[in-house]
Amino acid sequence: MHKKFTLNNGIKVITRKIPHMRSVSIGIWINTGSIAETDENNGVSHFIEHMLFKGTVNRSAKEIACHMDSIGGQLNAFTSKECTCYYAKVLDSHIDTSIDILSDMLLNSKFDDNDILKEKSVVCEEISMYEDSPEDLVYDSLSKTIFHKHSLGYPILGTYDSVESLKREDILKFMESNYTSDNIVISVAGSFDEKHLADVLNEKFGHSAFKPSNAKNINTPIFHSNFTYKNKDIEQVHVCLGFEGIPNNGEQNLYPLYVLNNIFGGSMSSRLFQSVREEHGLAYSIYSHPSFYKNFGLFSIYLSLNPSQLSNAVRLISEEINTLINDCITTDELNRSKEQLKGNYILGLESTSGIMTMLGRSEIYGKKIRSMEEVLKIIDDINMSDIRNVVDKIFTSDKVSLSLVGKLDEKITKNTFDYIKGSLS
Repeated sequence: MHKKFTLNNGIKVITRKIPHMRSVSIGIWINTGSIAETDENNGVSHFIEHMLFKGTVNRSAKEIACHMDSIGGQLNAFTSKECTCYYAKVLDSHIDTSIDILSDMLLNSKFDDNDILKEKSVVCEEISMYEDSPEDLVYDSLSKTIFHKHSLGYPILGTYDSVESLKREDILKFMESNYTSDNIVISVAGSFDEKHLADVLNEKFGHSAFKPSNAKNINTPIFHSNFTYKNKDIEQVHVCLGFEGIPNNGEQNLYPLYVLNNIFGGSMSSRLFQSVREEHGLAYSIYSHPSFYKNFGLFSIYLSLNPSQLSNAVRLISEEINTLINDCITTDELNRSKEQLKGNYILGLESTSGIMTMLGRSEIYGKKIRSMEEVLKIIDDINMSDIRNVVDKIFTSDKVSLSLVGKLDEKITKNTFDYIKGSLS
């Protein structure tokens, strides 16, 4: 089972000891992301993530990489809309070194002006890479449409203008406001001595003074039903449909939603994949998936295909949605999907990094951490009424938005959007 304790300065730690493993994964989770940004500093969370790898008062950027490589470890980070995580996976004999490197990055990064200038160029290239990826572009466009002017709709990378305008004082001010002891969670999973771990974490993290958090409260977003398109000279049209889903705190409906997604579009045996790709050959890629935020959720459908097949594919998707609304699912589908979900869940917990991620996310989002037996029982207990409840919550005509990217125009997009809304009425 997991254990929790607090460092001398208030940083929360959550751990799970797994003695039979030889690896240990450590994650430093910051309860902030692009949702905490503004139009002016959009992209600053992701930029800070980059800068923490650019050198500290004790190590150069190359030395950070070399020290981790010299112990055969893995070091990386990611920024999402609501959190940022810096993590390492190493042999248990090198846990002290990994914690020393992570704490050095978090507490002693230099934010050198020349490094900031160079990294702006790197991040702008990353933005360009996403601009060249229609799948990423169609998702960003959908998010911006649904969340309208709410910060949850901001691109995680920022924009060319917002990144170029970032100044060193802007970066440090954001970090001072959001990288605070009450906003930091350390999650550890694998083989370690519990007392030694607590001592090392207190030595490296627990004596640092953080200012109290002055991050602003963020209002819950409102779903905006609309359509958007980007005319792009590419061979395929990329389509993303978004419905209001289930928030991360809506635990009662989370697992039924996972079961429903497996059946509807989350796997190769799903209804969407079998209908649109296998039976009719209209698309190579088609899938659905839920996205979870603290106080909001989305359910998305994505596909890419030849523009001439757009109307046929949209008709098939609408038919599958209406079949769910009218007939729900079969008992066989329910049972198969529950077994699939249980398998995916157990396999996901067979690595220290997977467990570390589960612990960190749960603590950041304030979710109860359940034992494997509890989760499996929750899945086994899902019934048709639970699935019906989720279907009725998601597929409504007033909570749907559409994003298209490809060689098309506003009229095609509007007609497609109107058809989808009409089919749901």
